[in-house]
Amino acid sequence: MATRTIAVVGVPNVGKSTLFNELTGLQQRVGNFPGVTVEPMLGTLRKDGDELTVIDLPGIYGMSAASEDEQLTIDVLRGVHPSIPRPDVIVHVLSADHPSKCFALFAELSTLGLPMVVVATMVDAVKARGGVFDDITLHHRLGVPVMPVVGSKGLGLGELRDALWSNAATLPKLIEVGIASVEERSAWARGVLDEVVVRGREDTTTKLLDRVMLHPVGGALVFLIVMTLFFQSIFSWAQPLMDGIDVFTAMISDVAAQLISNDLLRSFVVRGLIGGVGSILVFLPQIIILNVLVTILEECGYLARAAFLVDRAMGVFGLQGRSFIPLLGSFACAIPGIMSARIIPSYRDRMATIMATPLMTCSARLPVYTLLISSVVPAITIAGGFSLQAAVMVGLYVLGALSGLLVALVLKRTMFRGAVVPFMIEFPPYRMPSLRSIGVTMVHRTRDFVTTAGTVILAFSVALWILTELPRTQPDPSMTELQQQQYQLDNSYAADLGRTIQPIFAPLGFDWRITLGVLSSYAARETFVSAMGQIYAADVAESDAPLRDVLQERIPLRTGLSILAFYVFALQCISTMAIMKRETGSWKWPTLAFGITFAMAYVASLIVYNVF
Repeated sequence: MATRTIAVVGVPNVGKSTLFNELTGLQQRVGNFPGVTVEPMLGTLRKDGDELTVIDLPGIYGMSAASEDEQLTIDVLRGVHPSIPRPDVIVHVLSADHPSKCFALFAELSTLGLPMVVVATMVDAVKARGGVFDDITLHHRLGVPVMPVVGSKGLGLGELRDALWSNAATLPKLIEVGIASVEERSAWARGVLDEVVVRGREDTTTKLLDRVMLHPVGGALVFLIVMTLFFQSIFSWAQPLMDGIDVFTAMISDVAAQLISNDLLRSFVVRGLIGGVGSILVFLPQIIILNVLVTILEECGYLARAAFLVDRAMGVFGLQGRSFIPLLGSFACAIPGIMSARIIPSYRDRMATIMATPLMTCSARLPVYTLLISSVVPAITIAGGFSLQAAVMVGLYVLGALSGLLVALVLKRTMFRGAVVPFMIEFPPYRMPSLRSIGVTMVHRTRDFVTTAGTVILAFSVALWILTELPRTQPDPSMTELQQQQYQLDNSYAADLGRTIQPIFAPLGFDWRITLGVLSSYAARETFVSAMGQIYAADVAESDAPLRDVLQERIPLRTGLSILAFYVFALQCISTMAIMKRETGSWKWPTLAFGITFAMAYVASLIVYNVF
């Protein structure tokens, strides 16, 4: 099988990733190259036993890197990257609507000595305003094939595929000219622009919208509305789907419990396997909604403007405006938040953002907060009718957000210290998103999440089941089913582990039962509630009272507040750590994040327990 590598290259916001999605469809994967932190996307095209590997490289403005992402692209194109092979052909994507910077980049790419094909996007927008983009003249000037494409409508993609298969790419004529300096490249680019582009009517739609979207007051209001809907969709719209997955998982568990007669095998299948898979799938609605919304905001042109609006505020904490979207998404779940940090071009800002996301108050903390607050915080009103329990809940959210931003600030001034990367951002024209591109992104991210995080969570769930179910005990037959479960738990390896580790948490006011519940949370935070339900199952059965009332009797106020303080900071989610490893390319960073957040959680819990 003959194989060639095609690199898709271009300046940011020219529709490069949309073209890649339209060209390769679902035949794409993350390029998991050794030692590569910024992992490009790879797509595959097959025909008659031959194969084309298409690699979507990060956007660049020239052959001088301003960030880690740009350095990756430049190293690959020059053939000096240690693990990514040099491409055989460059597909240079340029915007027919704003081609000036694209022509200047072409002048630099032409010196690499690689065959090229130029793909012109947005030609429909130029024609719609009465303008002209002369691709034939551009072909003669550049000496390479020039192919107009409207990726969102699929126009020109067949011709592009045919050109790639037929080896139509050629060396640029510009090599013979010998353009070397920045001034020479800029002058050449202006000359080409004058020859091949006839400006039509002004893009009044973009201009009018930007008067509102970028206005100090109007833009801020629009931003708040968009972000409120964004947050609400991830946090609330996903809930019915998540509840449906929970119901479906419960149905499967009931069926398995009825079909399997052996107690040990039934427990393994229901709690170990089905429970583990269910804990993975329940995140899927949030993953899908977040990725769909981020793709829509990016492709319609608003994401760049939103990043510009919040850049100054985020700059106080050493971050760029693009960090806002991942941090906001992490209030629903840190997993999609970390995944969406891919939109941040600066390596240092992206890493600082990823390290801060676990401190945002994700939805998995809510069951823990709700249970403990209702159990230990008095249900009284303060400040003219405001609930004390609600005030504590708001305080936990604010504390988590501020601590995350402060961690990012410290990291930017220490580990990720360096020259400030200029916040360069192109404002693309407003346009309708490509439904195919949205679908491809959604399917790929979903598949990536399930296959990567899923295997880790499932393995951890099985390990946790083994600890709680072994060694098998022989409880008194007169015990109720719940009491038998309690007896099994009290005499399990997990209970032994809790009693062994409990002295570490004793200064925080945790007994072995709370310690065991906290330890179980390192699979997923919400397991604390179910663990407390199992641990105190006998008390609940005897008193016929809700779990919160039982905990109110068993857990003092300062211990409850100490637990809450611990959960504000601790990174208790193995799937988050798996995704963090996946996005950073190393276990170094999730291990460091775990250590930092554990230290913060321990100190905060210790202070709270000794103050109250």
